[in-house]
Amino acid sequence: MFRSFNDKDHALVFKWWDWWWGENKGIEREILPHNDYCYIIEKNNTPVASGFLYMDKNAPIGYLTFVVSNPEYKKKDRRFIIEQLIMNTEKEAKLRGVKFMFTVCEGTHMQDIHNKLGWTISKAPSYETFKYI
Repeated sequence: MFRSFNDKDHALVFKWWDWWWGENKGIEREILPHNDYCYIIEKNNTPVASGFLYMDKNAPIGYLTFVVSNPEYKKKDRRFIIEQLIMNTEKEAKLRGVKFMFTVCEGTHMQDIHNKLGWTISKAPSYETFKYI
């Protein structure tokens, strides 16, 4: 099931970021979009993956970022579920008027998923950098 965030989801996803990125490397709640633009996908009531859609107010552009998965979910369909998360986020973005989406993929695993879903993969290396100011 694909859905928007509820108030408990951020704490869970923050734990996933801690596992994948290192302790206290997750994104603070106030930096993320409104719950309607924070997505989570579940299988049999188990949260599996999450992603976040930022939209530009002046152009039909969406940015999908901070995609993360549940490190305790070990089933073979994890990749398929992440694909479903991305495709459903695309649908939501289109419904909200987005005509162009972009993201940054650190690893080849996420690049492969996006390539399979028809995203263009730049040949130049890109690095997502951010700073709280």
